[in-house]
Parts: sequence; C-alpha cells; structure tokens
Amino acid sequence: MFERAERGDRAVILHPVFAGTGPELLDEFQELCVSAGVDIATVITAPRDRPDARFFVGSGKIDEVAEEVTATGADLVVVSRPLSAIQERNIEKCCQCRVLDRTTLILDIFAQRARSHEGKLQVELAQLRHLSTRLVRGWTHLERQKGGIGLRGPGETQLETDRRLIGQRIGYLKSRLDKVRAQRAQSRRRRERAHVFTVALVGYTNAGKSTLFNALTDSNVGTQDMQFATLDPTVRQLPNVPTGNVLLVDTVGFVSDLPHELVAAFHATLQETREADLLLHVIDAADPFHAQREHEVEDVLQSVDASNIPIVRVFNKIDLVDRPVSSRSDAAGLVTRIDVSALNGHGLDELKDIIALRLKGERIRTWVSLGSRHARLRSQLFDLGAVEEEQVTDEGLWLLHIDLSQQDAEQLGRLPGAEGLLVRDEILGATDRATRRVES
Repeated sequence: MFERAERGDRAVILHPVFAGTGPELLDEFQELCVSAGVDIATVITAPRDRPDARFFVGSGKIDEVAEEVTATGADLVVVSRPLSAIQERNIEKCCQCRVLDRTTLILDIFAQRARSHEGKLQVELAQLRHLSTRLVRGWTHLERQKGGIGLRGPGETQLETDRRLIGQRIGYLKSRLDKVRAQRAQSRRRRERAHVFTVALVGYTNAGKSTLFNALTDSNVGTQDMQFATLDPTVRQLPNVPTGNVLLVDTVGFVSDLPHELVAAFHATLQETREADLLLHVIDAADPFHAQREHEVEDVLQSVDASNIPIVRVFNKIDLVDRPVSSRSDAAGLVTRIDVSALNGHGLDELKDIIALRLKGERIRTWVSLGSRHARLRSQLFDLGAVEEEQVTDEGLWLLHIDLSQQDAEQLGRLPGAEGLLVRDEILGATDRATRRVES
C-alpha cells in the first residue's frame, strides 16, 4: 500500500513501441501531455511484440521506470497506451506513484477544457464510466466488508456501495443528456423547416478548425496551438454565401484511439456532425503525418455514422509549406479538395464559393414579375437570399432575377392564394422552360 500525492504534474512517460508504429505516436502523446499541463521529466520507450498481461511492458522495464521516478522526483507515470485496471494497479505498486494511461489523460484534458453545462455533463459521464472499472486499483480496503460488534454494515462492501452510487450518478447524467439531445433535435427540426443549411468543421485536433471558423464567420472563438483547444461546439451563421442561410459548426477535434467513453458521452455533440449537410474535413498541410490523420478521422466519422455525408477536404496552413491556393474536382466536376490558409485568409473566398456550389443542388434561375399583392413572396425571396437583381418597371412592378433551390421553390409553392399560384406557374414552371431574359 502507498500514499498517493494529492497533486504534482512532473511525470515519467512510458511509451510501449510495437512493430509497424512510427515516431508520430510518441510526438502526439507528448503534445497531449503538454496540453494536460504535464511537466515531462523523461521519456522511456519499451519495444514490445505484444502487451504483457501484468504490466503491459516487461518487468525489467517497469523497474527502470521506478528508478527514473525516484531519480527525477516524478509524481506520476503516464503511459501512452490504454491500460487495464489491474495493469494500472501493478505499475502503481512498483513505482509507488500515480499512473495514468492514455484514456485517463484525454479525459483529464476534456475535464479541464469543458466550459458549457452540456460539455461538463458529457465529460463527467465519460469519467464515471471509466472510473467504474477502476475502483479497486490501489485501494484494497474497498474489497472488505466491516464486521464485529458495532461495525456491521448494511450488507454490502464499500466497493459495492461506490459502484451503486456511481451507477446512480451515471443514470442521472444520461437523463440530463437525453434532454439536451431532445433540445438539439428540436433546433435541427426548426432549421430544416426554415431551410437552413448546416456545415460542420471536422478534423484532427490542432488542425486549425477554430482559426478557420473565425476567419469564415468573423467570430472570435478562442484558439490555441495545442491539442483539444476547442471542446464545446460553437455555431455561427456563415455570411456572404449565395445559398441563403448557412450555419457553420466548430466541433471537437478527433484523435487516434479516441476513448470509447468519450464517443458514447459526446453523442449529443457528435449528432451535429451526423446531421450536417456538408462536412469540411480540415487537415494540417504542414503535418508530415497528415495522411494517417486523415484515415483516423474517417474512421471516427464512420463510427458515428457520418461517413455518407458529402465532404470537402480543406488543407489548412499552406502558409507554412509555401503552397499556392488550388483545388481539385472529381469526375462529376464537384470540388473535393482545396488548399487554404486560415491565418492569412488565402483561399477563403474560393472555399465559400465551393460551399455554395456543394449546397445548391438543383437550382432554379429565372426572372419573375411581382405586383403589390405579392409583397409577402418578395420578402421571403429576399430572406432566402434568392434575389440576385431587382428592377422596378414603369408600371410599378418588381422584376426580380432569382436563384433558389428546387426545395425552397417547392416550399414557396405551397403558399396560399396568388403567391403560391405564381410560384407554381412562374418559378417551378421555369424548370421546364428556358430561362427568360428581360432587357433592362
């Protein structure tokens, strides 16, 4: 039995290395440690063919780690791989200090960064699910049941009591998050009725999503050059896009081996990604391992059922690799990739044009003449951002050149009275005719 230090951030990193893994995993884990506020004392690598059931690595390597803990005065050992509860417990006994695995470290970072009520609920749920499997670690007294005169308890061990209390708290958090999920679903239904498009920024952590979000929406969301700087999703309107109302969502970054507890707890947040009309996969063009990061993000998207949503790959930070703005299209002529720099604004106008083209779908472009009895229809066309040009005739009629989606036109065609009749005849009927031109 040992006494854990209440606080202390000086750590020895233990990095098991398996065949086929590159140095990028260690680099990424060190960045995660820095993001969590860890003071790295030393890094010990441990080549392995397969994990050891007792320590994950060999006992000789654990002895080396214990010696480094003593020599450097470290407060904890941080392991770059997920550990089982018994592996954590065994390493703690040998090293006589706290042990954190990769999953616990990521959960700690999320707990530090959560700001919104929803984010705090999600992080607490993930932590409790993780903790429920690790109650006994170094605390053997939890396994015992008190006995003797005056010490007999209610018939359950302290371990069983703690598990019951954690289970009750998990049930409470899940019910609160169900309410959040219902609220988000209601908001999405309102957006659908108003024909508001949603574009979600996804990508590996620290790829520059928040910087790109600020540049596109003229916002001031906090940005930092570290892992998981953004945790709570942010939604803003995307201005100057000719498709009408478009909302841009800045989401939490992904990472390799994202803990299952987090994926489950952040169901409500990830739902925004699943319900988006278009995904912008932001990729760090200066990252030498960006190809592997792309595959890992795609795996996460597939795991949350978002792999069938149209996607545009946005290679950010081209200012760091001295690359010009360029784009690529598929066989159908749809742009699937663009290079930009969110920091200096290069390529952002082109990106907005691409977003507009990918969201437009089947469009109706025509001239329409409206009288005073069509004032409501004129107002709605302007609200949709469908009016490209307006003229006033000598007779006092409004002459509008419009560009709107087939879906919006069909919605307007259901208006009662003369307005709906005009839409069905003059606008929806234009899909079967050549576009009319009017001399100014």
